[in-house]
Amino acid sequence: MYMKAINKIVLCTLSLCTLFLLSCNKKTSSFDISGDCRIDSLVLDTYPGVVDHAARTVVVGVPETYDAHLMTLTALKLSAGATANYKVGDKFNMTSPIVMHVENGNVFQDYKVSVKHDEARILSFVLNDLYLGIVDQVAHTISVSVPVGTDIKSLVPTIKTTDGATVSPQSGLPCDFTNPVDFTVTYNTASTTYTVTVKEKGNPVFLYLGLAQTVAQLNPEEQEAVNWMLSNIENSDYASFEDLKLGRVVMTDCKVIWWHFHKDGGLEGKGAFEANAPEAVDPLVTDKLKEFYQAGGSFLLTRYAVNLPFYLGEAECFPNNAWGKKEDEAERVGGPWEFAITGHTDHALWQNLIMNNEALDHVYTCDEGYRITNSTAQYHIGADWGGYADRTVFCEKTGAHDIAGGADAVVAWEFKRTDSHGAIICIGSGCYDWYSIAGEEGTQYYHKNIAKITENAFNYLKQ
Repeated sequence: MYMKAINKIVLCTLSLCTLFLLSCNKKTSSFDISGDCRIDSLVLDTYPGVVDHAARTVVVGVPETYDAHLMTLTALKLSAGATANYKVGDKFNMTSPIVMHVENGNVFQDYKVSVKHDEARILSFVLNDLYLGIVDQVAHTISVSVPVGTDIKSLVPTIKTTDGATVSPQSGLPCDFTNPVDFTVTYNTASTTYTVTVKEKGNPVFLYLGLAQTVAQLNPEEQEAVNWMLSNIENSDYASFEDLKLGRVVMTDCKVIWWHFHKDGGLEGKGAFEANAPEAVDPLVTDKLKEFYQAGGSFLLTRYAVNLPFYLGEAECFPNNAWGKKEDEAERVGGPWEFAITGHTDHALWQNLIMNNEALDHVYTCDEGYRITNSTAQYHIGADWGGYADRTVFCEKTGAHDIAGGADAVVAWEFKRTDSHGAIICIGSGCYDWYSIAGEEGTQYYHKNIAKITENAFNYLKQ
């Protein structure tokens, strides 16, 4: 009993010391823990900051048009006995954050101090959870296209604004869009009015098919792809495989069907594909897809959707090398990722991209710091395993033509248009990735190539 009591006392003492050490950083080996090292309050000009001790940040809110190039530290309160590297009266260019170093004895903390201008913007606008608005932040207009026959006198907007802002008319309440409607967003000193116009659209030329009934129900990777299409590709629309099955999609003018199918943790093989996408392989659906294909319609199939050609009547179309991580476990790339297009640089998909002049036979698709699941569905090429000794064997067995890949892999391939069917472009490279966890996208230099490749594919396939 005595030893247990001693052990408990020692453990409690160690735990308390550990908690204190985690709150502040050690400065030297001579350990003086005589005081805290916090910013209790801070004022720039006349504007007080909001202190977050856990995040070690101070955010100073200022009016929308306030000039932050030269701001004065007019008040600063620190914990007892603490000192800082800045003092009252110091002036700063607050167009970018500063770091305030607070010391007390042998411990210290760094706080990032930044200025946040009041903002009042609409970030996204969706009607009836189905119809995505195209937001123009310069003209302050929002245009929404809805199918012919939609009752536009009672549509419900779902509106996402900048943090803390309010909007009128309110999000979630039915609204009559017979005529353009003004929505005003306000936050402190900021106010912006957007004019929303709803118009009926014709039948889609480009159709994204998905497993979910609505775009809002898709996973983030697929949502990112669909929302880009709806915002940038004229005469495009979203529908579910169920909509197609039940005849709720008018295919009269459709030229291209796109399906970007993501599955957290990867997906490999016929059995896994059918188990995770039963709606897509329903015979009532595949019959309609084959009818579309045989009438000259084309497909863009990306990520795990590259398994679909088998159900369209193509010979052997299940990639033999597939994997992927979960979105919340995605890896952060240490530098730009790319795939080879050696021998295929003249293909329509690879035109007008942002290229690396030192590797013009490679396509770069994401940048340093980007978080990626590396979700891949490709063909291994080689006599060692997989059944495709070389590219000639690959073409003979699948009926496809490789258009990208390294020495031992095909990461993009094409079923060319014939008199009896349309064309199919398949992109199974893990580099083809739309979504990165918010705030961890890296720079947006090479990643712009994803949208351009997709646009190129649409233009190529609609012919």
